Amino acid sequence: MDKNILYYGDNLEILREHVADESVDLIYLDPPFNSKQDYNVLFSEQNGTRSAAQYRAFEDTWVWNDEVALAFENEITRGGPVADALAAFRSLLKTSDMMAYLTMMAPRLGELMRALKQSGSIYLHCDTVASHYLKVLMDTIFGPANFVNEIIWKRTSGHSDAKRFGRVHDCILLYSKSKKRKWNTIYVDYEKDYVDRYYRYTDDDGRRFMSDNLSAAGLQGGGYEYEWKGVKRVWRCPISTMKKHDSENRIFYTRNGIPRLKRYLDEAKGMPSPDIWSDVEALRSWHKENLEYPTQKPLELLERIINASSDEGDTVLDPFCGCGTTVVKAHELKRKWIGIDITHIAISLIKHRLSHMFGASEKDSYEIIGEPVSVGAAAQLAKDSPYQFQWWAIGKVHAYADEKKGADKGIDGTKYFFDDASGKPKKIIISVKSGKVGVTHIRDLRGVVVREKAQLGVYLTLKPPTKPMKKEAASAGFYTHEYSGKKYPKIQILTIKELLEGKEIKYPKIHGADATFKAAPKPKKKDKQMIDKNLLPPEE
Repeated sequence: MDKNILYYGDNLEILREHVADESVDLIYLDPPFNSKQDYNVLFSEQNGTRSAAQYRAFEDTWVWNDEVALAFENEITRGGPVADALAAFRSLLKTSDMMAYLTMMAPRLGELMRALKQSGSIYLHCDTVASHYLKVLMDTIFGPANFVNEIIWKRTSGHSDAKRFGRVHDCILLYSKSKKRKWNTIYVDYEKDYVDRYYRYTDDDGRRFMSDNLSAAGLQGGGYEYEWKGVKRVWRCPISTMKKHDSENRIFYTRNGIPRLKRYLDEAKGMPSPDIWSDVEALRSWHKENLEYPTQKPLELLERIINASSDEGDTVLDPFCGCGTTVVKAHELKRKWIGIDITHIAISLIKHRLSHMFGASEKDSYEIIGEPVSVGAAAQLAKDSPYQFQWWAIGKVHAYADEKKGADKGIDGTKYFFDDASGKPKKIIISVKSGKVGVTHIRDLRGVVVREKAQLGVYLTLKPPTKPMKKEAASAGFYTHEYSGKKYPKIQILTIKELLEGKEIKYPKIHGADATFKAAPKPKKKDKQMIDKNLLPPEE
């Protein structure tokens, strides 16, 4: 794979059509499931008929509908262990949300197993509502013998849940393709109690250390017999090494004059990571990397996973990549990557995130497959999924989609910019239309700009604007930059054709500053933390 790839579309189709057998070294996936429902609702009968793909784009849940029923029939008719497992689940779960979820996950997990190298590993992130069902499904597909770990990630501190113990953890199921799996031991800091108990000595310079045995008594293979400062016995190291330790002030003497080796805390690797991860903090509102994306995970979590099960140059795949945490961390750690998502909001956000973290030149290091590159393709997207078209168009102007999906009050998206030194962002209102156009749309946009006290309004349209529309836009006048005196049309009309040709919104900038997607500093080599400073991130 020469370039990293970001795919827009259904991951099942993309995996089948574009990802080759045994081509991926590491897979991480966090498939969304709405576990915030009440338990009785989770297993209630469902009779929804909405498009499953479109529904998943808006809500992190799954429902039993015609598409899921057809997928279930297809899996059952194929026969084999997976079909048997799904049939057993169906007997237990009927047509519940959970049954829909497992039905749609089964073929995807099968494709991921096919794509994984013999030395590869897969990490399936889930919560306690679905983990036990997914464990059975993973055992069926990957084989019980290839189960490696159930990792418990403490994602939040203790809190009170009504009439139950506080739910504070997620599960990560780790499986391999075979016994040849790649593994790099990850070390974590010692717990405070351990440090206090064993590293209880301090040098004159303040360095903490533990004293380790230098005697070889009882050690298999024997040692070196000689006298050291009046103490004769069998030692673990030759006298030359003992002298070296002594010259470096690395020998600690007990009250009885017995030499022991100093092992300094600041030189220790730490302890091999256990399967309970309480040291990886979940994202908080004040964390600079927080994009407020519903399923966003901390970069530190993905760093541990990627470092443990892959090496530089390996390929990492995330088929539910969301805001792109796996992608950007893999990029930073010099892995190749494949990201897949079914929403244009996610694809747009990932593009901005990569650019902000690694520089605009990084856009040449990856390609996007599935995004419209022609007016015809944009029209087809608008026909197939109006919301996805809307989100794609908004992403083309580097704005964020408004979270309202019904009565949006004339606002499809918003873009912010800085044009002075006050630090206060100015606002641009975005309206998107894929169908018929008319002058009333421009009048409505003018009204929204006034109501929202915005500086500019932009009308994005698939079809060319009419002359009355252009005239109405021109009559809105200009927004004048306070310092330069330069004027910018207060209402602007951009066609999809113009966007694809590279035309942009006209608005004042200070050294290219954009408050919608504020540039982030590059990752620090010291702590390997990637910081993304999006001021107003898009929301799903």
